[in-house]
Amino acid sequence: MTQSKMRLTVNGKTCDVDAAPDTALLYVLRNDLALNGPKYGCGLGECGACAVLIDGVAARSCVIPIEGCVGRDIVTLEGLGSREHPDPVQQAFISEQAAQCGYCLNGMIITIRALLNRSARPSEAEVMEALRHHLCRCGAHIEIKRAAMRAAGHVVEAQS
Repeated sequence: MTQSKMRLTVNGKTCDVDAAPDTALLYVLRNDLALNGPKYGCGLGECGACAVLIDGVAARSCVIPIEGCVGRDIVTLEGLGSREHPDPVQQAFISEQAAQCGYCLNGMIITIRALLNRSARPSEAEVMEALRHHLCRCGAHIEIKRAAMRAAGHVVEAQS
């Protein structure tokens, strides 16, 4: 397919991108816009490492062509908050030290933000269902769950 210029809105900024319309959004975000929050994981939309928010809903950027993103609001991990003012979900993950290698964190943080966008105080079952296809392999599951519950406004008891 031939390349064409498309205008995307990413993290509140307008970006003109010159790419084939069927190019995966992930490649444009990482290669053209130097946004490294979304990661390449499986390339099949299964693992969630590439998750972004599109119009406030979690989406797997490795399988979404950029032509479907024109005129929509795209937010990556970098667009949620800053180092000085992290998004409450980011802050919860920091507070709970909910990471080991960190590779899969992007997808989990984006997924919990999307959940909170549609339900201000989800139940533990809703949180666990949202994270169902995101849990990492490096063993930070308890901290991830605690961070998600903290972000959802639930009281998290001190670790013993």
